[in-house]
Amino acid sequence: MSLSELIDDPFALLLEIEKRAKEAIARGRGSQEQVEEWIGVAFRLGSEQFVAARSDVREVLPLPSQVTRVPGSKPWLRGIANVRGQLLTIVDLKLFLGAGPTHPDRKARILLAARRDVPTAIVVDEVLGFRRFPVKDFSDAKPKTSVRCDHYLVGTHRHEAEDYPLFDLGRLLDDPSFLNAGQLKAG
Repeated sequence: MSLSELIDDPFALLLEIEKRAKEAIARGRGSQEQVEEWIGVAFRLGSEQFVAARSDVREVLPLPSQVTRVPGSKPWLRGIANVRGQLLTIVDLKLFLGAGPTHPDRKARILLAARRDVPTAIVVDEVLGFRRFPVKDFSDAKPKTSVRCDHYLVGTHRHEAEDYPLFDLGRLLDDPSFLNAGQLKAG
């Protein structure tokens, strides 16, 4: 099966990539010792790439075709959408972070947060797929990013000479400023 055949089903595409990666690693290891790995979902905001824990992301989907705007909400709350019978808040992460809106092109995706107490779909510019990182290559140093998200970063993973800041979705979902999506009323 060609990966291009799965382009319209991002989650199936990620699963196939993960399967192929596991097979390639198993073939390449032979007698080599096992390396403890951490797996995350890589995504792009603007020109920068980040990674979130795979356990924090329930699903990756295209942007819903119909999103209903919520009157009186902040601009970064795009609205709500019915995704397979579940109402989800659709949040433009880049706009929330003050880096401008995410443009709804063919690469834009939503990350469905795994936590069900805050049913949220987070809009990102692109999902880059699963990334495997040797646990030993994690650093708790927070890199400087042009997207102002230092408060949500918990460190950096390194993959093939590239740094991936670790974006903590749980920290985002617990942030009072994220949970308060209503506009302030003029007094």
